[in-house]
Amino acid sequence: MPFILGLLTLIGVAYLWVMRARNAPEMARELTGVAADVAAAARRFGFRRRGTSHPVENLEDAEVGIAGAGTSFLELGGMPSLEAQAALVRSLQMRLDMAHDKAQGAMVLGRWLVTESQGPQPGFSRLVRKIFKMRGQAGFAPLMQVLRDLAELAAGTLTPRQSEALDEVKIIFRL
Repeated sequence: MPFILGLLTLIGVAYLWVMRARNAPEMARELTGVAADVAAAARRFGFRRRGTSHPVENLEDAEVGIAGAGTSFLELGGMPSLEAQAALVRSLQMRLDMAHDKAQGAMVLGRWLVTESQGPQPGFSRLVRKIFKMRGQAGFAPLMQVLRDLAELAAGTLTPRQSEALDEVKIIFRL
């Protein structure tokens, strides 16, 4: 009996290993696709990573910073839905006068910057500080317009982390 149980376990492990090996090329294609999307967006916005500095510090386009801040703001409320992501793209188009493709590229690059910042909370802080460095007080209005559009999507029910993020914007912009 233990021999049969051991044989069945061995067959089960072999089956799982074969299934993972079959899915490996597909997972590699997905990862390559994501990396290609980020690289294409970076090229479109002229983003170049320099030296050992943090990628947010290398950002030269405030619109990408606003897109990243919007992405991290959504993530502070939980995993963003496709509807929320589409609302962010529409808001970027309307508030920053961006074409649809450019708004999507800014969102992809902004999402990568948030990931490089180790999550939505530190990413939001870094990006808002960078927007302030690049535009000064002039960066406040477009940032808040995009964040307000996203807050309206939540029907006024912001999470505590999102409320703290809005308070942090006021502090960074010295309001």
